[in-house]
Amino acid sequence: MFINKSSLVLRVLPLAAIVLAACGAQPPQATQLPPQQVTVEVTAPPQQIEVTRVVEVEKPAAPAVPGNQVLRWALEGINEPSTLDPAKAGDAPVVFATGLIFRGLIQLDAQLHVVPDGAESWTVSSDTKVYTFKIRKDLKFSDGSPVTAEDAAFSITRSLDPKIGGGNGGYYLSNILGAEDFSAGKSDKLDGVKALDAQTLEITLKNPSAYFLYQLNFITGYILSKKNVTEGGEKWYEKPVGTGPFVLGEWQHNQKLVLTPNANYWAGAPNQLKQVDLIFYGGDQGSTTACNDYQTGAVDVVGSFGQNPIPSQFVPQVKDLPDYHSAPQFVVRYLGFNNKIAPFNDVKVRQAFALAIDKSKLIKLLGESSVRAQDRILPGGIPASELKVDGLSFDAVKAKTLLAEAKFDPATKVTISYGTEGDNAKVLEFLQQEWKQNLGVEVTLEPLELQTFSQKLTDTYNKPEEGLQAYYSVWGADYPDPQNWISQQLRTDVGNNNGHYSNAEFDKLVDAADVEVKDPAARLKAYNQAEQIAVTEVGWLPLFSPNANALVKSYVTGLVFTGQGIIVPDWTAVRGVAQ
Repeated sequence: MFINKSSLVLRVLPLAAIVLAACGAQPPQATQLPPQQVTVEVTAPPQQIEVTRVVEVEKPAAPAVPGNQVLRWALEGINEPSTLDPAKAGDAPVVFATGLIFRGLIQLDAQLHVVPDGAESWTVSSDTKVYTFKIRKDLKFSDGSPVTAEDAAFSITRSLDPKIGGGNGGYYLSNILGAEDFSAGKSDKLDGVKALDAQTLEITLKNPSAYFLYQLNFITGYILSKKNVTEGGEKWYEKPVGTGPFVLGEWQHNQKLVLTPNANYWAGAPNQLKQVDLIFYGGDQGSTTACNDYQTGAVDVVGSFGQNPIPSQFVPQVKDLPDYHSAPQFVVRYLGFNNKIAPFNDVKVRQAFALAIDKSKLIKLLGESSVRAQDRILPGGIPASELKVDGLSFDAVKAKTLLAEAKFDPATKVTISYGTEGDNAKVLEFLQQEWKQNLGVEVTLEPLELQTFSQKLTDTYNKPEEGLQAYYSVWGADYPDPQNWISQQLRTDVGNNNGHYSNAEFDKLVDAADVEVKDPAARLKAYNQAEQIAVTEVGWLPLFSPNANALVKSYVTGLVFTGQGIIVPDWTAVRGVAQ
């Protein structure tokens, strides 16, 4: 979930940010970042303009006495992280946990602006292809060793290394010069990343990009200790050394991660907390169990990820509580169809299945305070979402006509696969009934454990002829830019395009938009035109966008809700429960 830039100024769309504070209390003053002295300019999203930025942040003094509070945070959707390696982590809860231990050169603030983190400044060349970062002079890893540009270069290169096998680096860092050949094993070095000296890192891009900093801010850009990784063995991440606000104190497998404050964190150790417990709640009842534990006082934060919000049946019980917080998220639940195999290789069949769904009934089923109907790919708040797209509205008569034109045999076996979590079964059972009633088609549902489902999506991309026929999935923004939703999901053969949707005109539009840095309006218009093509041809079938319905205990302070999820501007302001 993260942010963008070109040779431009920092300003994203105005997003409602809800500060989570004590019930009815004023937002805590401590949620602001430490004193800042902006000494030059800023680099930022494509909609604005300027050139580079330097921000010096005064580091607060270390606390004389450590805090005695614990923050207990529910990680719904996982029974156990498969890794804490930033090059491989993928699921939102694991990405969140990883981001507390590791950090990168930059980060997002509460307004989703790009601001310095491990880098104290950066500059951009006139052709917007060369980024030069200055590492903070006092930046240290959690073990006290200094962070160098060589560590940053090693980390980015490692994320693209085909021997690592994570795949995420190829999604987010492929525009770095030489990345494609390096990640394909055709070259033994990454030309576009160089440590010029101990504190200077240079990154050269293949093409201009209006969103590169957003991508660099994703976990694949986090700085690892080269020594920790190379000397720590295959599971080095079980004793990780990072630059984030916390260190891994204990990994209680299949239960929780226990994090403790990083005394060497450059922005100040989280001095109110003695630990953060990230508690796992997996399985199809994970969110329900987490909510029950919240009500008994066993956890302090529940439902913080838009992919796994509070189950709809709980909302009526809690929506009037001061603990309850709801905000729109950059998240869309959708149906994906395998375009390589029958029957969904026929656009008319995909359109028929789309037109046969009455989304208004689905929204009522899930609760109007929890979800919003979605007829397009971009969720509200992402640039270009303000531009019109005509969705496929419910029309059972037209749906039947299209199915007949496609010569679809009602006896055709149709299977929709999904991961077992939250309201997923309820959604799929509703869709199953809609298709039976409006199309006369019997659809089989295939519930799968989340990790199994995720692996089958990967298998569908790699071998579509042997893959899933159709699937119910979710996408949450890695960064608030349309490229993360349009190009990175539906361009022909791109890594996230598990359904293998392909349209030449769509590809032409997104290819042009991806390298446009001088005309923001033209860039957004091209994405909008591409989105319309994909919606009409059902590259995705968007269903709804969930709110992040969260429960946060009244004593917890310092958290800020944004479309990207919860952001913590200053961990020294965060409070948990005294123990």
